[in-house]
Amino acid sequence: MSAKVDHSKCTGCGGCVSACPLDAITVTDDKATVDPNTCGDCGSCIDACPEGAISME
Repeated sequence: MSAKVDHSKCTGCGGCVSACPLDAITVTDDKATVDPNTCGDCGSCIDACPEGAISME
């Protein structure tokens, strides 16, 4: 399981990037992307996203 970003809701603010302790999230073209091989399923990014664009698969 890993975090998943709903790109229709993501504004690319970067809040999730700074909240991720494993550096598993990058923002490219104003959309966040989670590397499932690095994600530790901690949920920090979910709480940090003001748009509610991130969930766990």
